[in-house]
Amino acid sequence: MVLRPLRGSWPRRRTALSAATALGGVAACFLAAPTHQAHAQFQPRPMHISTGSGHTAPDEPATFQADKVDYNDVEHTITWTGNVQVWQGEHVMRADKIVYDRDTGVVAARGNVASVQSDGSVLYAHYAELSGGMKDGIMMHVNATLAENAKLAANGLRRTDGKVNDLSRTVYTACEICEKDKTRAPFWQFRAFDATQDLEHKKIDFRDAYLDILGIPILYLPFFSMTDPSAKRHSGFLMPGITPHDRYLGSYVTIPYYWVIDDQSDLTAQGLFSTRTGPQISGLYRNRFNFGTLNVQAGVADDTNNGSHYTNGFGENVSSNSHGFQGYLFASGQFALDEHWRTGANVRLATSANYMRDYRIQGYGSDTLNSNAYIEGFGTGAYTRLDTQFYQGLNQGVIHNSDLPFALPRYTYSFVGQPDAWGGRISFDTTDFNIYRSNGTSDVRGQLAVNWDRAFVSKAGEQFLLTMRLDSMVYRAKKLYQQPNYYSSTRTVVSGQVLPTIALKTNWPFVRTFANGRGTQLVEPIVQGIYAPNTGAGTDDLIPNEDSLAYEFTDSTLFSLNRYQGTDRLDGGLRGNVGVHGNWTWDGHEIDLLAGESFQEHIEHDRLPYSGLDHHASDIVAGGRVAPNQYFDFTARMRLNPYTRQFDFADALFSAGVPHFHIRGGYVLEPVTPYYYYATNYRTGSPPSLYYDRVNELSGGFSADWLGWHLSGFTRRSLSRKEFVTLGGDAGFSNDCFGIDFMYFKQYTSIGGEQRNSTYLVTVSLKTLGSFGLK
Repeated sequence: MVLRPLRGSWPRRRTALSAATALGGVAACFLAAPTHQAHAQFQPRPMHISTGSGHTAPDEPATFQADKVDYNDVEHTITWTGNVQVWQGEHVMRADKIVYDRDTGVVAARGNVASVQSDGSVLYAHYAELSGGMKDGIMMHVNATLAENAKLAANGLRRTDGKVNDLSRTVYTACEICEKDKTRAPFWQFRAFDATQDLEHKKIDFRDAYLDILGIPILYLPFFSMTDPSAKRHSGFLMPGITPHDRYLGSYVTIPYYWVIDDQSDLTAQGLFSTRTGPQISGLYRNRFNFGTLNVQAGVADDTNNGSHYTNGFGENVSSNSHGFQGYLFASGQFALDEHWRTGANVRLATSANYMRDYRIQGYGSDTLNSNAYIEGFGTGAYTRLDTQFYQGLNQGVIHNSDLPFALPRYTYSFVGQPDAWGGRISFDTTDFNIYRSNGTSDVRGQLAVNWDRAFVSKAGEQFLLTMRLDSMVYRAKKLYQQPNYYSSTRTVVSGQVLPTIALKTNWPFVRTFANGRGTQLVEPIVQGIYAPNTGAGTDDLIPNEDSLAYEFTDSTLFSLNRYQGTDRLDGGLRGNVGVHGNWTWDGHEIDLLAGESFQEHIEHDRLPYSGLDHHASDIVAGGRVAPNQYFDFTARMRLNPYTRQFDFADALFSAGVPHFHIRGGYVLEPVTPYYYYATNYRTGSPPSLYYDRVNELSGGFSADWLGWHLSGFTRRSLSRKEFVTLGGDAGFSNDCFGIDFMYFKQYTSIGGEQRNSTYLVTVSLKTLGSFGLK
């Protein structure tokens, strides 16, 4: 028998077979094949067929099973009818009728033919002739169910060596076929005059193809190649990106290529070509080991955009000559040494912030790029880490590169013991480091904290927590007259501090039920007394300050022994803290509130503005969460100055919504920016407006969806500066196989004296094909 391609009988450029017709006509034949009653003289049974008549036979015997078997000794054929199944090697076939020619080894199948491939995909056909162990043959009126619900249909198919399928009048889609009207075109489909499915290399090539949306041709492609949906990883070009206009790049195109190196590593390389500046080559290498991971992303470019001159927030003239050969390196890796130890590193370096801005490098907009290397260990109740940290400044408008510290190195250890004979638990903590600055204080610190807690309950239900703690630090520092300390001393100083602290905290919870036992109410007065020597927070001891540059006094730190962020500064003196905690919980909903105040004996050493502790009676702090139902959630904190009757701190978040619509919002009020304590000598004068401006911001957003459509928006506005910080939105549609998104984003932050223009992005996603878009 001669196997001929089926495409020759069709004239070119005729209307191709509709995907709905080809894919829907026999899609359910395999699952809904009629069950025939076996004849009395034959029971369904497997039968093995071996070689015959001296002709070349398949490599392996074929196993048949059917309701009825007929033998023709004259023509040397065997005919199976009714629920026919045949297995040979990795191939399985079912049909209403199969005829096996013992002389030629050809299997001819008719009626509801279904062939299961070695990769798990299924081919359906009206008629099939197969030979060579079902590796060669032809099929008529074929459709295939591929991975990820993809479907491939053709008027005819020729299979060669079980590795290549040549298809004529081909249709491909990943969309569902309409059950009510199978002749209706799917949302999108590829129609091609012919196609080649390479099963060995997992790809499908289409020739003379059209892309149809809702049955309407919108794009003609002389040639199109795609990865077979069954391939999770496959080398080849990815969807290119096209941007008509960009402020710094002009019109540009990106061409990415994905290379599968082996089963555990790959490389994505991308070329960027623009009309306004030089090209860029970048790449992302990924490797997954049995003992860790490694990611390396890097790029080089010829940036022809000359930097601009501007005046920064310090009033300094800054000239940026960051053009010419530029590049960046972002790398991260983590590796397990054994079950208790692991090591890793994170490297983030770039030649300039302007280069990152010009080429849209991820991380642009940050003040610094942070790098570190570390080794850490885990044990029962114990953790240890040795690391080094490096910072590269990007935004010279608010930070100087020379002011940034290097941690060479830093060591951390923490241990929590088991309960002892007195019912208490002891813990140890240490954080030691060597800090170097080219402009500023450089110092070495050794630190150890020992803490012992003992909890007990009285007969009246009152809960007590007794804490005894000892903090000790020793320092060697130079250049204390520079930031961030601003002492008058110019000599190298060796100093230290030891602070013992004892505290007793009591909670007396009162609980009752309501709502017929479905709810619980809790009212809990809390009182805490703390005593430690009044050391003056290191002001008079020439103790450097690296980790306690801000003071956080809120409801979350009301009962903390030390309300500085670190341990270079410690809360001393005698003080008492009081508060009331209330909680209502019912049917999965909750209202939780806490309010309190601190009373302290000493206030003269509180030298941080707006700390909330400027008087013997502190600011009133409060916080809470209200979630009365599944449609609303509100969380807020505040600090109220009882003397000025003004809020020194506040933040709030809320979310509300019903099915298909949701809104959210937030508010934050800070008396000064986070840079205030770090970059300003607050002892001698007022800071520049860059740092003194209050942080007073409002943010919000919404999202909505309905029948595949979605719409969202967000904004963030500075009320103190009376300008937006960010603004953006997204609108689009998606279904089972298609998605389109229109996105807009505007960032008002000025870096290097300039702002980026608004970003517009249109993204189209076709399932199994990928995404492509315009910026």
